[in-house]
Amino acid sequence: MGSFFAVAQGGHAARRRHDALPREACAGQKRDDTLTGLLSPYSTDAWVNFMVAEAGASAALTGLIFVAVSINLEKILSYPSLPGRAAESIVELFSVLIIASFCLVPGESRSLLGWEMLLFGLGMWIVVGLLQARYILKHRTEPWHWMGLRIMFGLLTSVPVCVAGISLLVQAGGGLYWLVPAILFSFIAGVFHAWVLLIEILR
Repeated sequence: MGSFFAVAQGGHAARRRHDALPREACAGQKRDDTLTGLLSPYSTDAWVNFMVAEAGASAALTGLIFVAVSINLEKILSYPSLPGRAAESIVELFSVLIIASFCLVPGESRSLLGWEMLLFGLGMWIVVGLLQARYILKHRTEPWHWMGLRIMFGLLTSVPVCVAGISLLVQAGGGLYWLVPAILFSFIAGVFHAWVLLIEILR
């Protein structure tokens, strides 16, 4: 009799272990899916800290441009190329704040974020392009290497945003990682323009 009960208890324990295996497997799969979602270039969950940092840096650098313009306003207005350059730097730096704000909206769908990035990148490229085209038409004698540098910065800060938007919509091609070069080049362009507006203008 004792051996019968021992066998029965052993069978119940084996069934409990067998039933627990699928549940543990499901829990492990859920953890893997959650980790994959957090690390995905098409989900903003893992980008929150990065976007918060970039938004703060963008706000600080945009403020620096406004300070530079307010301090040297008369000198800036006396040079035909500098008002447009100041406007470009404000657009490029402020765009980082807008991009970060889009990414930090809670519960926003991937497709909506993709459309926001695509349309905003196109709008940014059009605005900067119009500023540059207006300057080129009025000042054809300016050195082309200076204008080429401005055009390069305009493209490097706007085109990757459009690519990021398209990548989010099709869920292929890198997703949010395209925003990294756009943000970095925006900061480089902003610091370069701030140097010109604050230091070079006084030489």
